[in-house]
Amino acid sequence: MESAGARLKKIRLEKGITLEDIQRATKINANVLKAIEGDSFTNLSPVYLKGFLKIYCKYLGVGPDEYIFGPKDLQAESGEGTPASREIREKPKKSACLLKSACTKVLTFKPSEKLKKLFRSAFFALIIWVVLFNLGRFISSRKKAHLAKKAEAVAVKSAQPQINEIKPEVPLSSGIQLVVMARQNCWMSVKVDGKVVFQRVLEKGIDESWQAKKKIELSLGNAGGVELEVNGELFKNLGRRGQVIKNILITKEGLKIGK
Repeated sequence: MESAGARLKKIRLEKGITLEDIQRATKINANVLKAIEGDSFTNLSPVYLKGFLKIYCKYLGVGPDEYIFGPKDLQAESGEGTPASREIREKPKKSACLLKSACTKVLTFKPSEKLKKLFRSAFFALIIWVVLFNLGRFISSRKKAHLAKKAEAVAVKSAQPQINEIKPEVPLSSGIQLVVMARQNCWMSVKVDGKVVFQRVLEKGIDESWQAKKKIELSLGNAGGVELEVNGELFKNLGRRGQVIKNILITKEGLKIGK
């Protein structure tokens, strides 16, 4: 039996009408017209297909009723209603059901008492590990800081000049003359023959001098900030900057620094 599309094509050819003529007149795409004549409705919606067929039939001057398929026929032509199409449509539903079932199982999952104990043990073990790890890091950092401080103290001590006794190259005269030259601010205490004659800060750039018959006792709050001149003999580097030296004794025999 000749199909509806083939019959429409035959009528069009008998009237000498081309597909381009129908396209220009009806504004229906040429691919749609070819699908109608070739009974290829797979990619066409049944609703639109009926409308296109009515316009096409009207242009050819034929009644559309005998050329338009019913809903069931259109469904069969487009592949709808077949087992394959039903399977395709049902796949998303099955996937949604499986996902919903999995979510329900997760939400309603109740671990056994044994599993709960295992979780608790693992949790406490993790906490203990974190505490011990941080404690180890803290102890290690304190130990490193202590060793660094100790090494720094040893370095400072080794760098500190060991001055126990400084003797001039020439003997002192019968009297004692002391000149103190401040290169930095320095607190000083000076005793001349047992009497305190100076006890304050000697400011930078200031020189002070004293004379004694027997001895001069000197204490410095910044040993690296001053220079001494005893009877014309210059004494530098009595100590490091900021170092406190007490009981510096200057006599006719020489200059001694007490311990």
